[in-house]
Amino acid sequence: MIIRQRLAAGLCALLAALTAGGLAPATAYADETDGKPAPQVELVLDVSGSMRARDIDGGSRMAAAKQAFNEVLDATPEEVELGIRTLGADYPGDDRRTGCKDTRQLYPVGPLDRTEAKTAVATLQPTGWTPIGPALLKAAGDFGSGDGAKRIVLISDGEDTCQPLDPCEVAREIAAKGIGLTIDTLGLVADAKTRAQLSCIADATGGTYTAVRHKNQLSQKVGQLVDRAADPVVNPVAVDGAAQCASAPELKPGLYSDREKFGEHRFYRVDVDPGQELRASVSVAADRAVNQDYGVLLRAVTTHGREIVRGQESGDGRTDAISTGLRYPKPEADDEDGAGPETVCLQVSNSYSAPASVKTSPGLPVELTVDLVDGPDQASDVAAFGLGNGWWLLVALVVFGFLAGVIWGWLSRWRVAVWRTN
Repeated sequence: MIIRQRLAAGLCALLAALTAGGLAPATAYADETDGKPAPQVELVLDVSGSMRARDIDGGSRMAAAKQAFNEVLDATPEEVELGIRTLGADYPGDDRRTGCKDTRQLYPVGPLDRTEAKTAVATLQPTGWTPIGPALLKAAGDFGSGDGAKRIVLISDGEDTCQPLDPCEVAREIAAKGIGLTIDTLGLVADAKTRAQLSCIADATGGTYTAVRHKNQLSQKVGQLVDRAADPVVNPVAVDGAAQCASAPELKPGLYSDREKFGEHRFYRVDVDPGQELRASVSVAADRAVNQDYGVLLRAVTTHGREIVRGQESGDGRTDAISTGLRYPKPEADDEDGAGPETVCLQVSNSYSAPASVKTSPGLPVELTVDLVDGPDQASDVAAFGLGNGWWLLVALVVFGFLAGVIWGWLSRWRVAVWRTN
């Protein structure tokens, strides 16, 4: 028994020693959010007549929403600027034109006064229509012009009643503006049509959809989404690619978003200094129904159109997004006096197509990542056996596996010897 305990302790100590090096750098990122713009969140609540239904833990849907809001307001991080917008809260009549304008900002997006916000929520009573599309349009304009994270949390128990203003199309238009606004949706005891519509809204902006049937579930999910806005994120910068390299926008290292039509080619330019390595990746999302068999191509070409390197990927309708990337190390110049940056053109192409019933505008969401790093000193450093800087971890795991195998073999032989002796 004593030998087994010592062996277990030795193995644990060895594993801890091998992995300690990978854990230490984590603290270097702790203060990276200091001085960044405040994240902004707006809670958009459905206050239509159907919220009177008493099917959430014996109480009404409206009561569950109010309780969730009170708990979330108490727990909202200090750095988050929060606002509240309602839909269907004021007009009880039957006039559709008037009912579809029934949305207002209950509490402005900004520093949170918890008492004032709770008082405003307490006055709400289920009243009218469900103008989700108009509410989202208004909510998109409720945020400031800063670069901080922006998030809408839409809570509804039914589908939009103000067609033909399709909430999915509204969400796609918001995404096409490139303002980095994410819409998350929560469905309260939602039916199939409501689930489909709320899921479509969330998918269009990279958000999430959650079905809710209990009060504590609603409180927890809204709280998680508000907290998520406070997490450090990188918001993509909206950019408009060109049809030709000569007129393409110049990109610096960073994350960019664009829209690309079906079967389109778009160009971007990057200046690469001698001794630098260009790393680029692109993702194209199918935010609507598309035909099967498609592909995405990312090419690095010279200003004269000669291909330098490419990355490509294909799909067959089973994924929502497809990604590819490339690397191009620019060698050091022999004559440093005449050395200058090389303009590399990044071409993004797709072979998506859509059924006749599907709208093709706005184009598909594109996310492009560009990075410039110091080039490798030797050609063999580029690949590093496909492991980059993680080769040391593989070596550590091999050593650990070898030592564990030796110790286990020795222990097994010792146990057999004891058994034979007895």
